[in-house]
Amino acid sequence: MHENQKTAIVTGAYGAIGQAIAAGIAMNGYRVILVGRDSNMLENTRKTLVSRTGNNDILVEAVDLGLHADIASFSRRWKGPLHLLVNNAATAPRQRTETSEGIEVQWATNVLAYFRMTQYFHPFMENIPDARIVNVASYWAGGLNLSDPEFKTRTYDNDKSYRQAKQANRMISAVFAERLIQAGITVNSCHPGDVNSKLSNAFGFGGSESPEEGAATPLYLSLSKDVQGITGKYYEHLKAAACPFSADRNATEALFRLCESAG
Repeated sequence: MHENQKTAIVTGAYGAIGQAIAAGIAMNGYRVILVGRDSNMLENTRKTLVSRTGNNDILVEAVDLGLHADIASFSRRWKGPLHLLVNNAATAPRQRTETSEGIEVQWATNVLAYFRMTQYFHPFMENIPDARIVNVASYWAGGLNLSDPEFKTRTYDNDKSYRQAKQANRMISAVFAERLIQAGITVNSCHPGDVNSKLSNAFGFGGSESPEEGAATPLYLSLSKDVQGITGKYYEHLKAAACPFSADRNATEALFRLCESAG
């Protein structure tokens, strides 16, 4: 790693979109840390990306993002500054399951992981020029139930659980944008694109866009000078879009407190 090289973390790095995001960042000369649960898939992705991008400074960190303990441990191992955090990991199991910490898997991985990664890693980003957090959310969002986010009383449906998680991602982004502005960190969220991936297949859908097309907006928010200093926005197709969820201040603060109380 050379003195002026920037460092990025990409979660969910071996999924279709995650891999394309990581490749785009690596091609821009960043040192990239690929984060995911499966160490074999991470290593295979690392080799693919080194070959594809010519960037040898691609590393892996096996972290179960659904577990608070794993994220905390990862942060304790971290050394040095962080310039870019891309929260992208997502899962959508068809049956309701819980992590070993007793949290419903989608809520833990798709929501709490974004929250916790931001909480634990923003100290490494404070007062670094143009530090950015990009949260991959979706236009497929809505139906957040703050009284039963883990489907303990409702009948679990992986589509409903995913939609509320993506709504939560957009809302959490808005709160963190306000809280981190004094530290010089921008926080934005986006819809990536409709890509045929393991995730979309979990809902019975394919996808009309390539992984590279799906990664275009997350990469724009990660790398473009056009959005330098812009924070608290939601983007679709490289453009800022209105987000009614983030505009509800009472709900966003209630969600933030709920995530904090998850421990």
